[in-house]
Amino acid sequence: MSEKPHTVDVAILGAGSAGLSAWRSAKKEAAKKEGASVAMIDPGPFGTTCARVGCMPSKLLVAAADAAHHVRQVSKLGIYAEGVRVEGREVLQRVQRERDRFVGFVLDVIEDAKSAGEIIEGSARIVGPGRLVVGGETEVHYNRLVIATGSTPIVPLPFRGIENALITNEDVFELQAFPKSMLVVGLGSIGLELGQAFHRLGIRTTLLGIEGLIGPLTDPIILEQARETLSQELDIHTEYQLEKIERVDEGVRVRFVDSAGKERDETFERVLMAAGRVSSLRRLGLENLGISPDEEGRYGVDPDTLQLGDAPVFVAGDANELHPVLHEAADDGRIAGQNAALFPNIRAAWRRTPLSIVFTDPQIAIVGGGYEGLGDCAASAGEVSFHNQGRARVQGVNAGKVRIYAEQHSGRILGAELFGPGVEHLSHLLAWAVQADMTVDDALGMPFYHPVLEEGIRTALRDLNANLRHGAPIKCAVAEMGVGC
Repeated sequence: MSEKPHTVDVAILGAGSAGLSAWRSAKKEAAKKEGASVAMIDPGPFGTTCARVGCMPSKLLVAAADAAHHVRQVSKLGIYAEGVRVEGREVLQRVQRERDRFVGFVLDVIEDAKSAGEIIEGSARIVGPGRLVVGGETEVHYNRLVIATGSTPIVPLPFRGIENALITNEDVFELQAFPKSMLVVGLGSIGLELGQAFHRLGIRTTLLGIEGLIGPLTDPIILEQARETLSQELDIHTEYQLEKIERVDEGVRVRFVDSAGKERDETFERVLMAAGRVSSLRRLGLENLGISPDEEGRYGVDPDTLQLGDAPVFVAGDANELHPVLHEAADDGRIAGQNAALFPNIRAAWRRTPLSIVFTDPQIAIVGGGYEGLGDCAASAGEVSFHNQGRARVQGVNAGKVRIYAEQHSGRILGAELFGPGVEHLSHLLAWAVQADMTVDDALGMPFYHPVLEEGIRTALRDLNANLRHGAPIKCAVAEMGVGC
């Protein structure tokens, strides 16, 4: 141990998106108190999950993949591109070069924190109330603690014997060349985006999921549309049964039964594991504060204040497993940092309307709580298919569907599930409508230019308006169809 412990008022474990936001928020409050101090503790490498191994490099790869795909599709417009080829090394070099640029912006902030003496480098472990050990030797005493240590990829037990062939989002962007084939395990946002991207870049790709799910979709009608559309392009299976997996010279040999009931025996050069992520809370020593997880392995983080139990401990970002997206992590950090600095005078914070987007093609988006978040028999739904939507047909991207939900008695818009072209933009309009407590009539009173994809939203709103007046509640109607709630 070092001779003299570091002492801080607010210690922040983690310097990612949530940690940096907590640092700024806590510093703002600490500046109002004489002698108050704040420090971030992180082992590195610095740069945030989003910038280094998440949002930005994945979208760089998707951009290249979509460009290659669209060139191949232009013949339906009467345009023929000859001699198109994908140079994998050049694609990866651009991904890495631009990724490093985005990371550099974060490193500039880290350097500012280092200059202010507000970074302690090393892995921290809680050894008792108000006490941390960093890097196994440096002791830090704190009054309040923010945990923003993120999450790590889950590797299911059957896949743990193939380490040399297995990659996750944390190392896939370090590849120097494309593999010839890839098995993608998991159909969340990471698996879907990267799986489709690698397929479009010329890699033989198979995608496996569980329980019939695709991304965050829960509306059975939108989910079925997504399955049908994506299956036309991808070797994608929303259910599978693994029978055998083994390491071979060529990579990994996998025997499984696909969602059509067909037994498959194939070899893949690489396996991309995208089966979810788990919070880092379990390895920080919280038991030394008398804090234990519940039977499901979750900790009691208050979703409004982000406080962990009654302790002066607050959990932000992916570590709390509440809202694992960047803008929510930043909001978490703001809330946790402020409450840590003000403890015990904490307060519940205002939150934005939930919004999540998956950058597949067609894209996926969830607004509000989506279908799953609706109360039983509380809402009606309106929908639109992009099959005959004007602008979508003009662009040759007329696949997908949107469903919007509203409260029956008030007409207030509650949320939506979207699968289609440009829904990264359409979903924002609907999220803003939900946050502004707009009704269906309010939204229909807004301008809609012609011809644009947004007219599809108007069509769904008109359908919803009719169903609010004459239709059965969505949950009951779906149950009567035999789909289930």
